[in-house]
Amino acid sequence: MQEVFQLLFTALQISAVYILFSLGLTLIFGVLKVVNFAHGQLFTFGALVLSLTMGALAPSLGHGWAAYLVAGLAGLAACLAVGLVIYQFGFKRLERDMTGSFILSAGLVLLFEGLMLEVFGGAVRPVPALLEGNVQMLGLMVSRQRLVLLVFAVLLTAAILTLLRYTRFGKALRAVAIDYEAAMLQGIAYRRIALYGFLMACALAATAGMLIAPVAAVTPTLGDAYLVKGFIAVVVGGMGSIVGAVAGSLLIALLESFVGFYFDPSIANLAIFVIVMVVLLVKPKGFFGND
Repeated sequence: MQEVFQLLFTALQISAVYILFSLGLTLIFGVLKVVNFAHGQLFTFGALVLSLTMGALAPSLGHGWAAYLVAGLAGLAACLAVGLVIYQFGFKRLERDMTGSFILSAGLVLLFEGLMLEVFGGAVRPVPALLEGNVQMLGLMVSRQRLVLLVFAVLLTAAILTLLRYTRFGKALRAVAIDYEAAMLQGIAYRRIALYGFLMACALAATAGMLIAPVAAVTPTLGDAYLVKGFIAVVVGGMGSIVGAVAGSLLIALLESFVGFYFDPSIANLAIFVIVMVVLLVKPKGFFGND
């Protein structure tokens, strides 16, 4: 039983990052009706900027909370600036154009990976853990760093879901996602909401990347695997569905944790892709997609 609890905790920790990542993909698709394959590069860029800034701050601030706060704000600001540029000069002109957005985002993937390799190099850039050691909880030995990651990600996810459900901005986002023309007739400023939604998605990608950085190998290709899993999560859950993004991320994480432990990580990946095919055959728009 203890083994099962350990695997469940591992799945929760993995899903926390997947949820933040896939929520960003869902927001972009819901508001703009486009896919953004460069979402994974923003995830990576946030982690790389965090690593670079932590290294620069180490002589003066060390590796404490202050250094992480400053480095995190730097990573967030950098990703928002990049997101603003690619929206204004790219996705803004291709709203609701699946083919055009596909070509643009695929090109951005190649561009960003090339630039990040040139600027940051291909070597692993370590990010020191904020908290060292383990803590015993419910009979489990849990890494303090992973526990902080999980708690922060859960709180942030809850805040995002609350914002989307109960605030005027969140309701406007959901209205635009359902029918942007009807939303405009009700006085909602579609252009402004689309911009804020896109930047919010960029912030989620950056935050997810920075959260996983201390427990992952930070390289310019870090986000590639997360991009694949993130898209699988939103496809299984339902494109544009917030609940679907959360449910899909949890499912992917549970499969990775349990199937990977009892069988093999490659078998877990195979199981994930089999489930995607079955879902697309039985319910093409995902579990929570609109039929």
